[in-house]
Amino acid sequence: MFRNRPPPEEERRVKANDREYNEKFQYASNCITTSKYNIITFLPVNLFEQFQEVANTYFLFLLILQLIPQISSLSWFTTIVPLALVLSITAIKDATDDFFRHKSDNQVNNRQSQVLIRGSIQKEKWMNVRVGDIIKLENNQFVAADLLLLSSSEPHGLCYIETAELDGETNMKVRQSVSVTCELGDTNNLATFNGEVVCEPPNNKLDRFCGTLYWKDKKYSLTNQNMLLRGCVLRNTEFCYGLVIFAGPDTKLMQNSGRTKFKRTSIDRLMNTLVLWIFCFLVCMGVILAVGNAVWEREVGSLFQSYLPWDPPVDSFIFSAFLSFWSYVIILNTVVPISLYVSVEVIRLGHSYFINWDRQMFCSQCNSAAEARTTTLNEELGQVEYIFSDKTGTLTQNIMTFNKCSINGQTYGEVTDPLGPQPKKLDFTPFNSLADPNFCFYDDTLLESVKVGDCCTHEFFRLLSLCHTVMSEEKSEGELVYKAQSPDEGALVTAARNFGFVFRSRTPGTISTTEMGRPVTYALLAILDFNNIRKRMSVIVRNPEGRIRLYCKGADTMLLERLHPSNQDLMNITSDHLNEYAADGLRTLALAYRDLTEEQWEAWSERQRIAERATDCREERVAALYEEIEQDMMLLGATAIEDKLQEGVPETIAVLSLANIKVWVLTGDKQETAVNIGYSCKMLTDDMAEVFIISGNTVQCVRQELRAARQRMVELSQNREEGKDVFAEACFLTPDLRETHREVTEAEKDEQPPNSPVSPTPPLNLLDNISGEFGLVINGHSLAHALEADMENEFVSCACACKAVICCRVTPLQKAQVVELIKKHKRAVTLAVGDGANDISMIKSAHIGVGISGQEGNQAVLASDYSFSQFRFLQRLLLVHGRWSYLRMCRFLCYFFYKNFAFTMVHFWFGFFCGFSAQTVYDQYFITLYNIVYTSLPVLAMGIFDQDVPDDRSLEYPKLYEPGQLNLLFNKKEFFICIAQGIYTSVVLFFVPYAVLSDATQSSGEPLADYQTFAVTTATALVMVVSVQIALDTGYWTIINHVFIWGSLGLYFSIMLALHSQTLFRIFPNQFHFVGSAQSTLLQPVVWLTIALATAICIVPVLTFRFLKLDLRPQLSDTVRHTQLVRLKKRKLAGRCAGGHWRGASTMSEGRLGARSGSRRSGYAFAHQEGFGELITSGKNMRLSSLVLGSFGSKHSSSWIDTLRRKKHPQTPTCTSGDCSPAPSSISASVPALSNSSSMMGGSQDTPIEEESDTTTVPSVTASFSAETNGAPGASQGPAQPQHSTAPSSATERSQSDPPTGWTLSLGAVQEALFGWRNSAPCSNSAS
Repeated sequence: MFRNRPPPEEERRVKANDREYNEKFQYASNCITTSKYNIITFLPVNLFEQFQEVANTYFLFLLILQLIPQISSLSWFTTIVPLALVLSITAIKDATDDFFRHKSDNQVNNRQSQVLIRGSIQKEKWMNVRVGDIIKLENNQFVAADLLLLSSSEPHGLCYIETAELDGETNMKVRQSVSVTCELGDTNNLATFNGEVVCEPPNNKLDRFCGTLYWKDKKYSLTNQNMLLRGCVLRNTEFCYGLVIFAGPDTKLMQNSGRTKFKRTSIDRLMNTLVLWIFCFLVCMGVILAVGNAVWEREVGSLFQSYLPWDPPVDSFIFSAFLSFWSYVIILNTVVPISLYVSVEVIRLGHSYFINWDRQMFCSQCNSAAEARTTTLNEELGQVEYIFSDKTGTLTQNIMTFNKCSINGQTYGEVTDPLGPQPKKLDFTPFNSLADPNFCFYDDTLLESVKVGDCCTHEFFRLLSLCHTVMSEEKSEGELVYKAQSPDEGALVTAARNFGFVFRSRTPGTISTTEMGRPVTYALLAILDFNNIRKRMSVIVRNPEGRIRLYCKGADTMLLERLHPSNQDLMNITSDHLNEYAADGLRTLALAYRDLTEEQWEAWSERQRIAERATDCREERVAALYEEIEQDMMLLGATAIEDKLQEGVPETIAVLSLANIKVWVLTGDKQETAVNIGYSCKMLTDDMAEVFIISGNTVQCVRQELRAARQRMVELSQNREEGKDVFAEACFLTPDLRETHREVTEAEKDEQPPNSPVSPTPPLNLLDNISGEFGLVINGHSLAHALEADMENEFVSCACACKAVICCRVTPLQKAQVVELIKKHKRAVTLAVGDGANDISMIKSAHIGVGISGQEGNQAVLASDYSFSQFRFLQRLLLVHGRWSYLRMCRFLCYFFYKNFAFTMVHFWFGFFCGFSAQTVYDQYFITLYNIVYTSLPVLAMGIFDQDVPDDRSLEYPKLYEPGQLNLLFNKKEFFICIAQGIYTSVVLFFVPYAVLSDATQSSGEPLADYQTFAVTTATALVMVVSVQIALDTGYWTIINHVFIWGSLGLYFSIMLALHSQTLFRIFPNQFHFVGSAQSTLLQPVVWLTIALATAICIVPVLTFRFLKLDLRPQLSDTVRHTQLVRLKKRKLAGRCAGGHWRGASTMSEGRLGARSGSRRSGYAFAHQEGFGELITSGKNMRLSSLVLGSFGSKHSSSWIDTLRRKKHPQTPTCTSGDCSPAPSSISASVPALSNSSSMMGGSQDTPIEEESDTTTVPSVTASFSAETNGAPGASQGPAQPQHSTAPSSATERSQSDPPTGWTLSLGAVQEALFGWRNSAPCSNSAS
């Protein structure tokens, strides 16, 4: 750990089997460390991190002051005990988290590997592997370090790897050794291998490697195709040998993993600032009181010097004032008590347990529950604005299914009646003994067409069984395992298998199939391989009868234009089917064939051989020959594959968008695949104004494309706004008003100078105010340029103006850079979610990291702050737990600062009446117990259990999430309001008892104006006021709240009476001097009247303010709670006979709303890779054993919900037809109008709670519950457009039950609105 790091490498030199040579370069070992501490560094490093909290440093300073007896008026233990408790709790939590990191590191470092040492294979731990060692890997083993592949069990030094841990892709990838080393399969030969590799230094580029192998006086170039990277898994290869080039932290996987960062929430950072302010305020109060002490000692105190001299250290009024200043700093330090931080940690711990215990976030399939892996970020879950998501395994299930097809103009796979009973899954076993039992298809008409021998159907499935690069392994008779390079191919070949055309095996020159139970072998003449330009592949085969035929499948946009003219009618019908499939979010593919004569084949084959041997322009010549023969084809039909998303992904993204959360997808997949998923999960839609593709290869090209996109956005936005203005004028202006408006407009034009300049190009910041839906897709190489320093602003401004952003082909480090870019420029709370090791860097960079426990290992989960098994749980994590945590923490902090200022400032006022002598108002035990016993439990109960609306309402009204994003519930303004209320309360608590008791007498005539009576009265009034105040602040009452609030009040009286009892006086006569003071004080009626008066003066203004605020400027949560009361009232009135008829008609079922033209996307061409055709025909991979089918999918759902709130104006916009948002609440001054997900209280004040069903119409200016009843949350298109809610909606329930007439507040409504009290029935959803 203390070793000097070697200088940065310019190049790396590695000699095989020579540790002594390699060690002189001080290369890193293969031991990895992701933990933050060890036994030696834990205490100092952890304490250093904790004392970065300003409050902890502040309390340490106070502790030092309290150790000085001349200035300390409170015992030192009142500070050191809670400070040590806070530090210990945090340290234990950090140690526990780091223990699991150590455990994970040890598990990885202690994995066994086989290392070639002194001519023999020996087992070594991963951590003991060194650069230059030769390692043997076996099938299904993880690669221990970055290796240069030397040889393998497969021919030609081939091996197959899975790179899911690196880039999230589950498809197989091929690696091949250098030809000169591929025969070194024997350990004796490998032991004598002494080649030297000179290559690039360690870097994070996963797709690039540049090096040279020097051996036997020759040099051989090395590329990424020769490398096996750490994190990969060896598949379908018996064994291989590799030379360690990079180890441990130098591997590309670890280079892409960000460092573990110490994460703080925005509330933590704000609290640090507030503590500094409070400390300055404390110093100011100390200075004021010290000056007062100096003046008093000089003018008044000097008169008492003869019989009350200063203590020995004090020799002047100046020094007395100096000591008085520090004494008051200690006394007044309770404005920020240490118990605040203890309480915060306890509340966060409670919130974490609620997440862990939430059964609605438990996945029964995976048998895994949600887990809060940290307790410090819960409230920040309620402030997220940007979500950065991986695609494969996060949005998708990696499952691909054959869903529909079109054959000779006939479509198959459609469900005739989506509302009727679901058809049964077809059983292929009686028809085909080789069928895959896991294959699902429901349309029996296709199976019947195969059985009756339809020639087009047979040719369709024959093409699917022949035109592919799939490898087959038959473990036993009839037990076939397909190994597909792309998941699409696996699904298509499996479909052909079940419908009677079974692909059995292949050789470099043949393909063996079983067609309708009859074995058939085709001669494989050529494979016209796929690439990203062709977007199709073809095979040329000769059947047993000698007929030569070309079979082609590929992207419909490429294949349809190469058909014979006679296919025009069939092409039109098939195109319609393709449009329908694309509208359903399916991945489409077109199929065609062409018959060739022997002469055509011979002539073309000869030219193809010549082109293959060409030394110049080889690729162009081969492509031209492919293009030549793939013409005049006959169309067979099309396929549609369902690329399955995880359950609820489109609905979750739609609801999150309603909450003003933007979702960005950062994926390593190809652009077309990512775009397809974007359409499937409804991030991208054809209703968008435009989707911009950024694919430039140079900085200048990327800059031009971003600027063009930005200019286009501004133009479309302006056109949209102008259209709205024209529509509003046409709809709402009478003819007279329209004429007046025209005259005014013309007059304004006449006032302009004749040569006035044309309005300039809209500025860049205009993008913050655009209206419209845009999407942005950017490639990895373009993103690399966009992330450069001089391009950051343009990329951020353009991307953040879009509703959806998809970044494709990005490296793990680029994912982290995108997150850091948004954190830097937007200052918004970010959340990253992923499931693979390639997502770790992004997860660590974001404010909040979420790991999906999926099929790519647990690396992402181990690096995350929260984890669960389904993306859809993110909706509940944010909108329920996150919002509640933020709400609870904000209410807790507001109340905590209020009660402590009310408690502490009494000492300040008392200083003016006690000669500024640092005398306390309360006795020492009350000061000690106030924050620990009397007021701690009630505020903890509120901070842990409180909620404004139930969980189902939080999901139903996503707009409730916005206050957290705008930080409205606790900010500097709210802090000062709480402080002002606390200071006001302290004034009342001091001066009311002082004024009353100064002239009051007991029933016996003795005066009540003594110190102890005043202290007991003030303390009792204080406890009563803060107890009533927290009862007002509590929005959700549980039995725990009642016990803690009223129990704490009872505990105060019990302890106070005990402290003034004769029993304690007899036991500790020197500690308890005032025997019976409390009893005698509380027996006086005037004392209770004083307490009641002070309580009323403190509470009545709060009640008045809240009632007026509720009446004039209600919040959305107030409206939701009122709506809930209305529903509950009507259910009670309806009785059992109603049976819920008021719910209205059911919402529209999900289904395809219409064909989406112009958006056909071929899934096959985009998921495939170039090069497998050449491998097959060369015979190099004929010993391939098994490949895993990786897949991703899409799920059709209802159309995208268009309700992103635009932060366009700081004030509320004027309502217009179909786009009217209800009057906002108290946050409306800084937040635009909320969506129509619920009408606001201001617009529903005319609705009587008692009224059952009234249809009286109100003017459009008065917002009514119609906004809530006419559509799902967020609907903004007017009553004519059907609404589809993805959140649990009660739109139709409200359509006939919440009429806009008058609003008469009942007692229940007042209690609900002011106190948050509600009956148990609607509050069944507790925090847990």
